[in-house]
Amino acid sequence: MTSPPPTGDRLVEMLAALANPLRLRIVATLAGGRDYVSHLAREIGISRPLLHMHLQRLEAAGVITGTLELSEDGKAMKFYEVTDFDLRLTASSVAEAAATLSTPAPHREPVPEET
Repeated sequence: MTSPPPTGDRLVEMLAALANPLRLRIVATLAGGRDYVSHLAREIGISRPLLHMHLQRLEAAGVITGTLELSEDGKAMKFYEVTDFDLRLTASSVAEAAATLSTPAPHREPVPEET
């Protein structure tokens, strides 16, 4: 089953979240399977606080999801995984998404023709 194309607002949010090299690396790493924060930070080579900031942005955009689980020793661990998203950008899909934006297009004054 295919999901409907994203609305304009959702598309903007997803593209903004993915428009960062570290976040692309996070998604690429998670595409190989879910992972917990400490291990993911080591894999990517960034600090956990920086990773958390990027994970929050990706999760807010719906690109990844996080679940809190207890390890065998009772320690809380947050695991992240990529959601089942499929972005296909074509001129027509962008036009369809733009038509649903909640922010109206700015008013433009007509440009006078040169004489």
